[in-house]
Amino acid sequence: MNLGAAHERLAHARGDVEAIVDGARRITHRELAADIARTAAHLHAHGIAAGHTVGVALGDHAGHLTIMLALARLGAVLLPLDHRWTAAEQTRVAAHFGADAVLVEPGGALPGQRTIAVDDRWHAAVAAAPPAAPLAAGDDLPLLISLSSGTTGRPKGPRITHDHFLARFRTHWVNLGFVPDDRFVCATPLYFGAGRTFAWSTLYLGGTVILDPPPFEPARLVETIARERATTLFLVPTQLRRLLAEVPGHPALAGLRLLLSSGAPLTAAERLAIRDRLNARFCEYYASTEGGGVSLLTPADLPAHAGTVGRAVHGVEIEIVDAAHRTLPPDTVGRLRYRSPGCATAFHRDPDASAEAFRDGWFYPGDLARLDADGYLTLAGRAKDMIIRGGVNIYPDEIEAVLRAHPALADVAVAGVASPDLGEEIAAYVVLRAPVDDAALADWCAARLAPYKVPRAWHRLDALPRNASGKVVKAALAGAVPGG
Repeated sequence: MNLGAAHERLAHARGDVEAIVDGARRITHRELAADIARTAAHLHAHGIAAGHTVGVALGDHAGHLTIMLALARLGAVLLPLDHRWTAAEQTRVAAHFGADAVLVEPGGALPGQRTIAVDDRWHAAVAAAPPAAPLAAGDDLPLLISLSSGTTGRPKGPRITHDHFLARFRTHWVNLGFVPDDRFVCATPLYFGAGRTFAWSTLYLGGTVILDPPPFEPARLVETIARERATTLFLVPTQLRRLLAEVPGHPALAGLRLLLSSGAPLTAAERLAIRDRLNARFCEYYASTEGGGVSLLTPADLPAHAGTVGRAVHGVEIEIVDAAHRTLPPDTVGRLRYRSPGCATAFHRDPDASAEAFRDGWFYPGDLARLDADGYLTLAGRAKDMIIRGGVNIYPDEIEAVLRAHPALADVAVAGVASPDLGEEIAAYVVLRAPVDDAALADWCAARLAPYKVPRAWHRLDALPRNASGKVVKAALAGAVPGG
């Protein structure tokens, strides 16, 4: 199947309904279908065909969405590239995945790569193109390479198919209740997998995507929600924390049918605060770029299970296993693995990483977790982030949750640092909201944690290093310390 075929149907079934709202520009589903066909025809004239890998390094605008859908129609493979990256970063990722071409903003250029500028000449050519283009068909039709890491280290990305994406859409319909009348606000970069997927799912149903792109401004966001009568909103935890600090209790947020978080875990206290101070229909969606949605924490779950990320969503099977891949009993921390119709089966062009992460039909995301007897999943941190201090396993997430509750801290990350005596020692990296000394922070932890879990080193930063999804880049923490 080809996801691009839906838009010709929607042009008739929901032709007058707004598909995309981009500032003052409003595009109906009828207009979007024609734009997709003309864009696909123009791309085809550039030699782009089924199976070609095409980098997209564009800003967060309606043209970005249209180009993604046009590439899907052609059967080309979308390679998302953050337009905020440097040219060197974009070039390295494009070369690694063998991009046949890269679409860039006006004036963009990548050394050694074939680039196509989406400029005035591009728009004129698209407007003159015939409203018809090939519609690729076939089993296991590739759709995109979904990057699971940023620009540091060796990039990894599974090749996701149209069928994988349709399976992910089904979880949105079954578990999140997406419907054709939804008006979804996209407030994260289109480069970012979760926002892109929720936007695409909304369009596939015939709903409306309202773009409110970065930089994130809480006051502007609530104005957009109110003005556009939005029903659904996805945000990452860092954005939700700003809403709690700047616009708690705002009626525009409270009126949403669904407020959704993913990308990084929240603490139990934060989940309850979001429900009580932002939106009573708040849900947390644990997901990955490789596998799509995994589990969902619903409002009904919060009273008794606020410390978890909920239970498996439609079509997903979850297990916790030991190092020998044997299933562990309930409430035992171990390696998380899961499988579903929406999950990839390998990383593109990376057999070594594939062998580590994909095994016997299961995907291992690298998370440590425990599963209780009722199926509720609790994350315990990243396996590679686990600190082994004197032979004892310490999970940074537990310490971070304690520190986030301190009123003087605006942000926090915990990581291991080399120790000649214990192998690793615990270091905390904090962003202050108010003055506080190391001793007070240590006392706060000592009152809530075992003595061996209290950080021994404290570092103050202006901001934590984060990637496009809002996750802390722990490998960059030490380098962010002044003089470090």
